[in-house]
Amino acid sequence: MNLNFSRVVQFIGALLLAFGIAGAAQAQISDINSAINKAGRERMLSQRMAKAYFQLGLGVDVDRSKRVLDSSISLFDRQLVELKNYAPTPEIKDTYQKLETAWIAYKDSLVGAAPNPEGGKKVLALSEQVLALAHQGTVQLEKHSGTTAGRLVNISGRQRMLSQRMGKFFQAISWGVSDANSAAELEKARKEFTAAHQELSAAPANTPQLKDALQLVGQQWFFFENALTQKGSGDKKQLSGNVATTSERILEEMETVVGLYEKLTTK
Repeated sequence: MNLNFSRVVQFIGALLLAFGIAGAAQAQISDINSAINKAGRERMLSQRMAKAYFQLGLGVDVDRSKRVLDSSISLFDRQLVELKNYAPTPEIKDTYQKLETAWIAYKDSLVGAAPNPEGGKKVLALSEQVLALAHQGTVQLEKHSGTTAGRLVNISGRQRMLSQRMGKFFQAISWGVSDANSAAELEKARKEFTAAHQELSAAPANTPQLKDALQLVGQQWFFFENALTQKGSGDKKQLSGNVATTSERILEEMETVVGLYEKLTTK
């Protein structure tokens, strides 16, 4: 009974996260903070899709992983169109045109065949290419903004990406499709997440609501970091399942934080 209840809770949580992210992205881009948020979400999705693909290859949380992959692909497509249409400068528009080209190849690898180790290695490489361009666009939009709020949206949005990046590398290593840099990149992302969380928590612009939301992120980070560093506490599938669950939970909390920073009007 407890196991079934736990699965129901996980299922509901996954649906709420999917609807929450999709709902936040439904409205057209109305201002620069909204653009930075969606640009940053494209960064995150580049890593989340690879994570879900690897989880399918591992046979981990298959139903939820499939929903995560499908909803992430659809959301990436929609936001890319919005960002291309919104691009306020020729340089930013050029970045999103390049991202569109890279995305076509990445998307084909994600959906062209059932997850397999050879495809997994290709997905890992392409996820890095798409991430680089998505990050470039986000940084360009932040610079175009020139505000403290824009910077905080970018930093907090990057935390979403890092949460999925750590999950991606953990699952790639577990499945045996990682490259020579995966373990080091996972550790680098872990350190960057910790440092950025401290920076965000100390931001003078934080409202009481933001302080509470960041505190919740800190609590979820405790569980996620434990899942990432667990050793010998269960079989490989169980360990990967723990990472799958905790990476989605911290993403949900970070979506709330980014949304709050997006509403700031600090110059």
